[in-house]
Amino acid sequence: MYSLWTRLHAIFAFTLSSLTAMTFLFFLSTAFHQYTTDVKLGTGKVVVKSVPDYTVSRDELDLGVITFDIDANLTDLFNWNVKELFVYLAAEYQTKDNQINQVVLWDKIIQRGQSGIVSAKNVHSKYYFWDDGRGLRQTPVKLSLNWNVIPNAGLLPNFAGQGEHTFIFPAEYAKGARA
Repeated sequence: MYSLWTRLHAIFAFTLSSLTAMTFLFFLSTAFHQYTTDVKLGTGKVVVKSVPDYTVSRDELDLGVITFDIDANLTDLFNWNVKELFVYLAAEYQTKDNQINQVVLWDKIIQRGQSGIVSAKNVHSKYYFWDDGRGLRQTPVKLSLNWNVIPNAGLLPNFAGQGEHTFIFPAEYAKGARA
């Protein structure tokens, strides 16, 4: 009545359904975990430069140059379902042309088994802090440390640390190449 192929298909379908159910239950075991922790941020040197834009309009653009401090302990964010954390420092500010401007200044990947302590003092930004116009002078900027949780199974959530830092760029442009 039942052939070998029919029985193999039934066993395969049952195994696949069982694995899917188990994966979903494993995902639920950490789905409602809050991946937040306290973060301390600060800034050191804060200057703004006027640099030529050679790509679009040949106008001048603002370039923010900052050094920053980060102190965060992310070890409590790891559990069996966290493969790695993609940690990044974001700067958010507002100009008259754009209501929301967000720039990533620094990032780091922390894998399971590595130290989850992020302690960096007087670090230069890894990426340029460009403004698409001339809107950085006397602009308040909010720094926040964020992370994406890369799980073994489930969603890819994005979280922000509890603690942010706000600074204001100076009113005058910096002079010289090393400002």
